[in-house]
Amino acid sequence: MSKKVLIISTSPRKGSNSDALADSFAKGAKEAGNEVEKVNLAGKQIEFCRGCFACQTTKRCVIRDDADLIEQKMEHADVLVFATPIYYYEMSGQMKTMLDRGNPLYTTEYAFRDVYLLSSAAEDEEHVSKRAQSGLEGWIECFEHARLAGSVFAGGVTGVNEMEQHPAMQQAYEMGLHV
Repeated sequence: MSKKVLIISTSPRKGSNSDALADSFAKGAKEAGNEVEKVNLAGKQIEFCRGCFACQTTKRCVIRDDADLIEQKMEHADVLVFATPIYYYEMSGQMKTMLDRGNPLYTTEYAFRDVYLLSSAAEDEEHVSKRAQSGLEGWIECFEHARLAGSVFAGGVTGVNEMEQHPAMQQAYEMGLHV
């Protein structure tokens, strides 16, 4: 059965390593027959959540910017994929802001069940992505029908085009094949 897969690439850098992982995941998901859309947060206008909770009544954020539109796409996707660089052992600020702006989803009949994390960092120790994963898991816990379905981490990469031969590219592709 074909699924709607929404990939949100959160790096502020175009052509980033985490974005390469997103592309690899997308390739696998498309080859498996899924409908895939990728959104890059780079260059988008995304304000911080104001904490007004109006969205809990209206089911939509009062701020009309790109995050409002992305959140609406999130609501209707069967699968969510977040790709982030690891900065100071944590997800990018852009990703955290987008998760916060997903607050209107709490009161909707959101479609997503599986959520994936793709991350990359200059450091290559196994524990480097754990805080980012924990942060995403905290967000997922607020959605009783959702779960973290998988995670891929690419360590030891900093510059553009360092991902081509990285084993995480194949892992992301194969994960995409099996969404």
